[in-house]
Amino acid sequence: MGEGLMAEATLAGREKSFSNAYQWYALGVLFLVYVFNFIDRSVLALLAQSIKEDLQISDTMLGLLSGFAFALFYTGFGIPIARLADKGNRRNILVICLSIWSAATALCGLAQNYSHLLLARIGVAVGEAGGSPPSHSMISDMFPQHRRATALGIYALGIPVGSMIGALAGGLINDAMSWRAAFVVVGLPGLLLAVVVRLTLKEPPRGVSETVRVDAGRAPPIGDVFRLLWQRPSFRWLSLSAGFQAFVSYGAGAWIPAMFERTHGLSSGQIGTALFWLGVPAVIGTFGGGWFADRMGRRDVRWYLWLPACTTLAALPFSAFCYLTSDPWLAFWVMAIPNMLGSYWLAPTFSLTQGLVGLRMRAVAASILLFVLNIIGMGLGPWFVGALSDLLMAHTELGLDSLRWSLVISLAFALIAIYCCIRGARTLKTDLAHSLDVA
Repeated sequence: MGEGLMAEATLAGREKSFSNAYQWYALGVLFLVYVFNFIDRSVLALLAQSIKEDLQISDTMLGLLSGFAFALFYTGFGIPIARLADKGNRRNILVICLSIWSAATALCGLAQNYSHLLLARIGVAVGEAGGSPPSHSMISDMFPQHRRATALGIYALGIPVGSMIGALAGGLINDAMSWRAAFVVVGLPGLLLAVVVRLTLKEPPRGVSETVRVDAGRAPPIGDVFRLLWQRPSFRWLSLSAGFQAFVSYGAGAWIPAMFERTHGLSSGQIGTALFWLGVPAVIGTFGGGWFADRMGRRDVRWYLWLPACTTLAALPFSAFCYLTSDPWLAFWVMAIPNMLGSYWLAPTFSLTQGLVGLRMRAVAASILLFVLNIIGMGLGPWFVGALSDLLMAHTELGLDSLRWSLVISLAFALIAIYCCIRGARTLKTDLAHSLDVA
């Protein structure tokens, strides 16, 4: 009983360490960091056709820039950086990584050939590897489990908002100036944001949002986190589901702008403006996924996986229509539906991963999820679509339409994601109950 009272007193003291207003301010700043993460990551898609023509490279080489080459370093550095975050000051790690990826994005504009551009994109990948794991861990320490998916859903809005801004800025700057100027313009402001993070955010106490667990004060070895997650069947399935969701979304994100240029003859400015507005339904879906999952999950926690399965299935026919219709503007209007429904999986997946592990495992757990997600999704998705497009162009009569059919074929991988969600839901209740025994 004495230990319980001590833990309760410790938690009560921690809750006073920052105000409710600061809690939401911190979430807002971390969201803004994630926005910059995806501006710098997604701007490449709008510039892809211009880069291809300027540097005289193939679709397969373009796919590697946003796919496997990027993902290899993003995931390779993610786990060791996350380990540092579980042991030390997460805010400072975030500041350093934000500075690295912002500077590397600007350096992309100075590239004189494919090798230079590839090295700069690797620099972006290394920096961005330290973005989400510390942020996920900090948010999970500030928000309790029954509100965590909503909070992480707000954080995950950085994906569509960053993609919106990256599309608009990349397209317009490319039309007005050049693809090189676009990289410099979107990269440099991140250095200023790094100063804001360093001066205004503070490290939250570990476990301040918990009512049962108390910080053990020591981060376990990475191998222990791997073994614990491997023992959770629900995590194995949800991480695979996230990977195949990302396979489809990263493949589409990397190649939709080029498809509209080749098949429909639109300019990068027109495409960027349209994709900017199409970010609005993605914002709604990303927030809605967390909000609905938290509310439906109170009745049955399996809705955290059932909901993404349902929305992903509903989005598939609309995505196929967007790729195949001959009217580009109708395609943009219809694309609002899969953009919204296809974003529902993010917040529930992030939230469940944080709930399945101990307090000093959260950054590493997030990085393990992102490792699976990005090796399958970011690593293989853009490369698959680009390589298949080259193959169809060379061996069929499709010509410029090879890219749209490559995108249609990639939708089959969403069915694997749906199956994984359904399988993961079977053991979710048991796995979450076991996680309460981990400090």
